[in-house]
Amino acid sequence: MGNSMKIDDKNHVESDAEENVKQKRSIAARKMTAVICSALLMFSLGGCGSKKTDETVSIDVSELAGALLETVTSDTLSETASSMIPSIYYLDEEDVASAAAFASSGATACEVAVIESTDTDSAENVETKMQTRVDNQAELYASYNQSEAARLDTAIIKSNGAYTVLCVCDDTDRAEEILEEYGF
Repeated sequence: MGNSMKIDDKNHVESDAEENVKQKRSIAARKMTAVICSALLMFSLGGCGSKKTDETVSIDVSELAGALLETVTSDTLSETASSMIPSIYYLDEEDVASAAAFASSGATACEVAVIESTDTDSAENVETKMQTRVDNQAELYASYNQSEAARLDTAIIKSNGAYTVLCVCDDTDRAEEILEEYGF
């Protein structure tokens, strides 16, 4: 009977060890998936970016943001208080001359933000921070809503002069047309 107890204990220990290995592999696989998704997102958004032209654009940020709202059909976005925009997009308040933004309640990843920076150097910083916002949102949505995380793969981030735009929407082709009409 003593040998039977030792064998059962040994089998139980081996079973626990196997379960621990499976759990560690599962955690490692999830972490690797997150790293791969992040890398793919960075590469897929590599085409997004500044349009460097000699032509100076001057736009009404609220007007452009409003025009881009028509490209969001899966959700109704709410206007973001201007005092909240710097914290949501990780911006330094002194870099922002004017801004307009609309965001989802969280049901979708859709959002529209148009920022006028104080100068073109600040606009480059704003563009970088917009990319950080998209990356963070993609990571967040990947944990509970894969289809919305995929929507962030097609996020539009563009700058021209002192203006930077972020648009996560349903109709990216129409958003691109609108941005072209405004000089982006």
